[in-house]
Amino acid sequence: MLDHETIRSFVKVAECCSFSRAAESLHKTSATISYRIKVLEEGIGTQLFLRTTRSVTLTPAGSYLLERCRQWLSWLDSMPGELKQINQGVEPRVDIVINNLLYNGDSVADLLAHLNVRYPFTTFHITRQVYMGVWDTLLNGDCHLAIGVSGRESLENSISILPLGKVEWVFVVAPQHPLAQGGETLSEEQLRWYPAVNIEDTAVHLAKRVAWLLPGQQEIKVADMNTKLQCHLRGVGIGFLPRTLCQPYLDSGELVARTLVNHRQSSPLSLAWSHERGGEVVKELVAMFERRDRLIQGFYSPLQTLDL
Repeated sequence: MLDHETIRSFVKVAECCSFSRAAESLHKTSATISYRIKVLEEGIGTQLFLRTTRSVTLTPAGSYLLERCRQWLSWLDSMPGELKQINQGVEPRVDIVINNLLYNGDSVADLLAHLNVRYPFTTFHITRQVYMGVWDTLLNGDCHLAIGVSGRESLENSISILPLGKVEWVFVVAPQHPLAQGGETLSEEQLRWYPAVNIEDTAVHLAKRVAWLLPGQQEIKVADMNTKLQCHLRGVGIGFLPRTLCQPYLDSGELVARTLVNHRQSSPLSLAWSHERGGEVVKELVAMFERRDRLIQGFYSPLQTLDL
């Protein structure tokens, strides 16, 4: 009923809005095309075309079938290449999760442009997560590779690790903030009066962690690092920002760095990937990070080199 020729005939009639023009395009007779469509409609028990003496239009069911048939024909055209790629060990789909601290839109686009040329039949899915949410996505989802898991050690034997670097944190406030004045080291008693601005950990299965928050201190949660930066610039709350992100604002005087009694330590981040789910694409991605390929340099920009 829905053999290859019948589907092509149906699609061509729908596109041409004419049995005769469809027949001419397919090098068939109008009677042959009309018969195929009639058998198709009788077989599924549903009218697909509204016919008049002047026009042929799709019914709602016909419009729905047209969309599905186009998808099926597209898949048939790409199937030989997909099957060949799978036999070569290339994954049909690759899921990559990126730490929000390392996420760089230009680098993601450059990397995808490269991968789409190299692996045209692979579907790529990129997500961005916060803190332990990166590990969570890798361990508990179908993710193949994570850019920026916290730490330098794997949480599971099936996951390999490549240290990338560390994020240096700077405690900053706006110049008009009460804590901006004076040169003394700030105590927890002084800090606790002002809310901390944080981005919520996106972990679902693993325990969420808080970047920096004192007991009894009010917390403001925002969605991303840019919002957190803007809050600091406006004097809304206090907290730490990555050195590479806030240095231009420190240089311009839009932010002021202060020293704390208990300063936040640098955060080591690593590349992590699954042995069980990885194939040729994951191998190439790992190799690109090992040789610090120019296409992934943007992911390293927030980082300092680790002392190994």
